[in-house]
Order: sequence, then C-alpha cells, then structure tokens
Amino acid sequence: MTGPVSRRLDLPLAGMTCAACSARIEKVLNRLPGVEASVNLAAERAQIKLTSDETSPARLVAAIERAGFSVPAQSVELAIEGMTCAACATRVEKLLNREEGVEASVNLASEHARIRFVPGLADHASLIAVIQKAGYGARVADDHSREDEKARKRAAYQRELKRFWISAVLTLPLVLQMFWMFGGSEHGSDPLPRWFQMLLATPVQFWIGWRFYDGAWKTLRGGGANMDVLVALGTSMAWAFSAVVTVFGFEHRHVYFEASAAVITLVLMGKLLEARAKAGTTAAIEALIRLQPRIARVERDGRLVEVPADSLQPDDVFIIRPGDSVPVDGVVIDGGSSINEAMLTGESMPVAKVAGDHVFAATQNELGQLRCRATGVGEHTLLAGIIRLVAEAQGSKAPVQRLADQVSAVFVPVVCVIALLTFGGWWFFAGDLAEALINAVAVLVIACPCALGLATPTAIMVGTGQGARAGILVRNAEALERAEHIAVLAVDKTGTLTRGAPEVTDVLLTDDRAQALRLAAALEQGSEHPLAKAILQHAGAETLPKVTEFSAIPGKGVEALVEGRRLQLGSPLWAAEGSTANLPEIEHLQAEGKTVVVLAEAGKVLAAIAIADPLRTGSVAAVARLQTLGIEVVMLTGDNRRTAAAVAKAAGVNRFEAEILPGDKAAAVNALKATKGIVAMVGDGINDAPALAAADIGFAMGAGSDAAIEAADLTLVRSDLNGVADAILLSRATLGKIRQNLFFAFIYNILGIPLAALGLLNPVVAGAAMALSSVSVVSNSLLLKRWQPVAGKNS
Repeated sequence: MTGPVSRRLDLPLAGMTCAACSARIEKVLNRLPGVEASVNLAAERAQIKLTSDETSPARLVAAIERAGFSVPAQSVELAIEGMTCAACATRVEKLLNREEGVEASVNLASEHARIRFVPGLADHASLIAVIQKAGYGARVADDHSREDEKARKRAAYQRELKRFWISAVLTLPLVLQMFWMFGGSEHGSDPLPRWFQMLLATPVQFWIGWRFYDGAWKTLRGGGANMDVLVALGTSMAWAFSAVVTVFGFEHRHVYFEASAAVITLVLMGKLLEARAKAGTTAAIEALIRLQPRIARVERDGRLVEVPADSLQPDDVFIIRPGDSVPVDGVVIDGGSSINEAMLTGESMPVAKVAGDHVFAATQNELGQLRCRATGVGEHTLLAGIIRLVAEAQGSKAPVQRLADQVSAVFVPVVCVIALLTFGGWWFFAGDLAEALINAVAVLVIACPCALGLATPTAIMVGTGQGARAGILVRNAEALERAEHIAVLAVDKTGTLTRGAPEVTDVLLTDDRAQALRLAAALEQGSEHPLAKAILQHAGAETLPKVTEFSAIPGKGVEALVEGRRLQLGSPLWAAEGSTANLPEIEHLQAEGKTVVVLAEAGKVLAAIAIADPLRTGSVAAVARLQTLGIEVVMLTGDNRRTAAAVAKAAGVNRFEAEILPGDKAAAVNALKATKGIVAMVGDGINDAPALAAADIGFAMGAGSDAAIEAADLTLVRSDLNGVADAILLSRATLGKIRQNLFFAFIYNILGIPLAALGLLNPVVAGAAMALSSVSVVSNSLLLKRWQPVAGKNS
C-alpha cells in the first residue's frame, strides 16, 4: 500500500508585524498533525506541506485565525462559456457558493463570474473545475484575455449566424406550408410530401439544434436543468411524433415538422439578436478601455524617446505635445496648456493646467506642451480605477434581482411538470394524443427563464456604463438601487458646497497687519488645512519665524511658542478665551458667512483674520435640483452658526448643523438616519470617511486618484454637486427599466404558459414569443443609453 500523497500550499498571511508573529504562526501550524510549515515574514506567506489527510486546508486557515492572524481573501473574475439562460447562471452560482470559503456572483448578461475566495480553501483551478463539472467552460478573465474573448464571441456569432440562415432556408417551406393549411385546405392533404418535410426538418433538429442537446446533456449531467432542456425536449417530442407518423404511414394523423424546425430556428434567431443587443451593454467599458494610450514620450538620458505607455514607472518624466493623449497620471512640472477631460468627467470644457496641477491618463491635451512627472501608472491610474470599478459594478447584483433568481432556480422543473400535466390532461379529457402532444410542446417552448435572468443585469450594465461616461462611478448595483430612495442628503460645506479654496478677505483689530499675518502664518506653516493654506498664501513668501512647543487642538486651533511668545490661533471663543463677546466686528464678519480665526496671546486678541470660501458655481442650482427631486439637503460644518447660516442661506439650504467636530459628523449622520430614512453623505472620500461609512450611501466628490474611488458607494469624478442629482436620476431611470423588464418577464410567463396549456398557442407562435422575450428585455435596457446628465433632460 502507498501512503497519502503529500500536498503543498502557499498561503498569503495578514496581520504579521515582526519576527515573533511569523514564529508564532509557524509554531501553531507545525503542531497540527501531518503539517510542515515555514513562514516568511518579508513575503507574508506560509509554505505548507501536508503529509496527512488528518489536517484539511480549512483547519489550517482556522488555526491561523485563532492565532490572531488571517488569510486574506482573493478575488478572481472568470469568463464562463455555455450559459444559455437564467437557470444556468443560478446553477453555476449555487455550485460555486457551496464551496468552502467561496462567495460568487454570476452575471448572465456579461457571462462572467466574480468570485471572492480564501486561498487554501479554493484556487483558480478548483473554481474552474466546479464550473466544468456543471457542464460549462471557464477561464480566468483579465485584460490580456479580454481581446481573445471578444474574438471568440465574434467567431461564435458568425458561426451561429451561418447556421441560422441554413436553418431558415430549410424551415421556410415548412412554415409556408403551415400558412397554406391555415388557409382552409382539406384535412390530411399536405402540399409537401411528408418524407420531404422530414428531410427538411431532420438537419434542423439534429445538426442546427445540436447546441440545445449538448447544452441540455451537460446541464442534466451536472444535476441542473435549463432552457436547453425545454427546447430539446419540446422539439424532440414534435419531431419524434411526426417521424413515427411518417415512417409508419399514419395518414390520418397530422405531422408537426414545421413546429420543431420553426421553434429551433426562431430560438436561434432570438439568441443571435440577444447576443447583438448584449454587446451594446458593454459598450461603455470597451470605450474606456480603448481610451488607454499606447505610446508615451519619455525623457531618458537627456533624450526624448517613445516607449510603450504601460512601461512607464513612477517619477518618470514625460512630455505631452499638443494633441497628444496623456499616457499616465502625473503632475505638471512646467509648461501650460488646457486638457479635455470629458472622457473621464463628462465635462466638455477644457481644464487649464500649469505647474503643480494633476493630469490623468487618456485625457486629451489641446494647444500647449506640458512636461510632467508620472505619479500613477499601470493599474494605479484614475482611468484604470474607473474601468475596474465599472467592471465590478456591472458584475454585481441588485437586491431587486433576488426574486428572479429564486424563480429561475426552480423554473425549468416546474415548467416540465406543467407540460406533463398538460399532456396528460389533454389526452385524458380530449382523447387526442396529437393535440395533447402539441400543447405540451407549446408549454415547453414558450417558457423562458432567459428574460428573468437578463432583466436586471442588462439594465445595471447599461446604467453603470452611462454613469461612467458622465463621471458618475457606481461601486455596485446595491448602491445604485439604494440611491433611488434617498430622503436626506448630508453635505459637507468645505469643498462640496464651496470651492474648497478659501481666501483671506479681512485682517482686523490690529495696528500691524503684516506682523499679524507673519505670526499667524508661522503658526500655520506645514499645515495642509485649507484655512491654513489661505493664511500662508496671503502672507506671501516672507521667511517665517521658527515655532516650538507646537500643539494642535482638534476643532479649535493651534498653540505654539513664536519668538518667545505663547500664541494661539483658532476659533474666537477658544483663542480669546471668550473675550470676543464685545467685538461686533467679528460678529459682523461671521454674519457675512466668513470664517474668523483669532490670533491671541494670553487671552488678548492681537488680530482677527476673516477667511471666505466662495460657493461653487453650480451649488445653488444643484441644491434646488435636489430639493425638486424631493430630497432634503442638510449642510454639516465645523464653522460657527453665523457662518454656517450665511453659507446655507446663500446656497438655498434650509437646514444645517454647525460647530460639528470632524469626529462627530458620523454621529450627525446617524441621528439623521434615525428620523429621516435613507441618508446619503457627500464628502471628499478621505477626510469624511467616518461620515461616508455611517451614511446609507456615500458620495465621494472629485476623484483625483484611484484611492479616492475606493472610498465611497458612488464617486463623482467632477467636483460638482449637480453630479449627485444626476446620480439619483440615473438610479431612478435604471431601477425603472429593471422594474419594466421584470414585469414583462413575469407577465410573459404568467400569461404565456397557461395559454399554451389551454391549447390557445401554436408551438411556432410560442417559439417566436419565447425568442423575442429576451430580446425585448435587452432592447428595453439599451434605451437607457438615451439618458443624459443634463438638468432638465434626464430620462
């Protein structure tokens, strides 16, 4: 006898901080029977050899987690071949989710599965094997395989199109004969000899229709049932009955070769139309991929050389000539120009770029020349982040799809039972075998799980694609669905309603303006706060005194020793220790909506500096649009109530919460959720992270990097609050299409199956209806392409 075959695993690890951590994991693993483990701290991986069946991979992962560490989950996207209807997608998803440590979502429209798995419990090979065992093909989908997949689909489409035309030529005489017979011919008189009808129908049934037999066999072998089973079973019954009547010369019986051949031809036509329509749902992401530049002009050893754009590294210096596409994300070193960023933001007006400004891959340079330093390359550009996010959103599932998935899981078996009851009922009560058979066939071929499976994903794919074109990036379908029901929008003031670039407007209560600004700038040097930047910019380039014993008090201000003097700079109440009560100048400035910071020493006011952050151009119109949509806008700010009230009044906001510390914004959002229903929050995606996380839906405005894209449920590439209104309208338009699609898919089956069972539908008509049902759903989703992010023109 031979012993158990050894097995090697390579597990990624998370949570290790030092050599003691790696030693602990190694010790814990080596205690398990049949385990030889070696942990590499630098690589954060565990190399494991299993020499016994006593320890499973799941036990290894559990042991690592008990030790206080984790095996981080990984994600993979698989392209699946052979799915024909919603039952297929539901079956594959169910089988994948049965695997330990696996979470899978299968999208019928894109024919992709997005899978999250724990290494050690599953890997790419085992996941592909599960899908193959179910009777389908699978391969890892990545950027390199995308073109191969498109070429494969084009070739398959052309092959099926050729077969369809052959099938149509063979079926046409049979269908024309059927209409001739409906015209009132004598019973039993066939215009075409029955042997000739059989000669025409047989290649359609077994050559053209082989795809249905193949699909049905693979699905049944895997323990499932799909549309292929219904088509193969229904047409085989009609063909077999007709063949028996023809071969044995039962002249008094009708033959139904036209039904079997026409159903296969019509279903094939429906699949071709569906494939063309589905191709349109991925147009947005394909357009984004085509935007990726191929060539970059880079400075190397004092010379300008052309290199592939994907070979650039961070800090490489590249040149953008007039008319060039920007190859990677970067920052302008010198030069000046305007860049068209419409392909990323949806904004048609070019954006001026000078030294210090950021540029983004795939945007179009206009007239000037720019010299830039690369900051984001490869998968770390804004464009790559958008493509990744759109792909993930298109592969996600909306909660509204759950009912369709539940129905699809049992649809085919239920239809087969109904067909069997139809056959038995008609034969028993009407006593006519042929009529019983043909009505059962009609039940089988009219039932269509495809429309149910395509109703939601096709609308999500088109909707998220349209959003990407307009600079609205949706993280997943669930966020898009929730956005429809937003009742309250919490808005961060600085950088959302306002420009986020404050300016010093007044310096009061001082005899030496320059000295006051010099001391205030000294306290603020090194700070990245917008108010600090405004003071530093207004103070100019003067050399600032050194600062010692610096301390920052969150939400209040800063304190330090400057030239031997202990100074405070911050909110009037804190810095001046409440001594500003009799200073009407400060109250007047605050009433105008300006933020006032006080420079003080030992409670004595040395100067009051007023800073204003102007409203964004579109903020007033955006607030009005949101209110028209029935959404209450609430402004959250750390400013005092007077400033907040002035800004809110100027922006048209009726409710605001002032003097909120940064850490308390999340609590304010939670308070709104407790009384107002679905609450959304708009912020910058980084500083407002706790509030964005607390909200039901988080909007990040002004994505400058792929990191910012990861921070919210929806990201607005363009820093314009109108984008929130557009996103809500897009959500409503998309959910409207989903409901229309689901209504049509359910009504079609709810009405069609009983009509067929009652003998009111000819199988040919049933086949045509079945073929067109999924096409109509996809075509309805494609109507979302008419949606435009323009006020008053959204549909």
